[in-house]
Amino acid sequence: MLKCIVLLGPPGAGKGTQAQVVAEKLGSVHISSGDLFREHLRNNSELGQQARSYIDCGELVPDDLTISMVRERLSLEDCQSGALLDGFPRTPAQAEALADVLEDLDGEVSSVPYISVSTEVLIARLSGRWTCKEAGHIYHELHNPPKTAGICDYDGSELYQREDDKVETVKRRIQVYLNQTEPLIEYYRDRGLLVEVEGDQPINEVTESLFMALNASENL
Repeated sequence: MLKCIVLLGPPGAGKGTQAQVVAEKLGSVHISSGDLFREHLRNNSELGQQARSYIDCGELVPDDLTISMVRERLSLEDCQSGALLDGFPRTPAQAEALADVLEDLDGEVSSVPYISVSTEVLIARLSGRWTCKEAGHIYHELHNPPKTAGICDYDGSELYQREDDKVETVKRRIQVYLNQTEPLIEYYRDRGLLVEVEGDQPINEVTESLFMALNASENL
């Protein structure tokens, strides 16, 4: 049976990093919805062409197209060892569609880890990034500060903060995610699949907590 883990977490929770580590250790395929879209667009596949027709008009890609991409990917042979979904589903409707897809493929969602991080920590992580004007070198106020405040270590150019890294933008991103995802979290909680993981810890401790939660769910 195809076992599928759905990994949830807000921007700044380190979800992408954890997804790669967990998938590798479990021998599962890491399926990022963003990577899936980019691959179809890059290859100009039939699904990619359909998606592009909406993207080029500034419209949202319909759920059925996204679900078709996910179905196609999950049906490949390498997913028989397990799959970890990152970035999909985003809504209860998509979760229902995923359940239908997995039923057709003789599979199921086995566990839904949710990396929860306090808003204060998320803001600090996401709004601390600064970029150099000359070559785009990346710094972080907490984790990778420049030797001289506001100056790039490599080329001496001025550091600036991109619009999407500014505090107010970051707050909006977090709130949008929480508003959008809360119904999905409740959907999986109601089905006994949600396992919460404390994401305020260092990366390796979050990884350890994730595996403890997955083992405790008795679904691996």
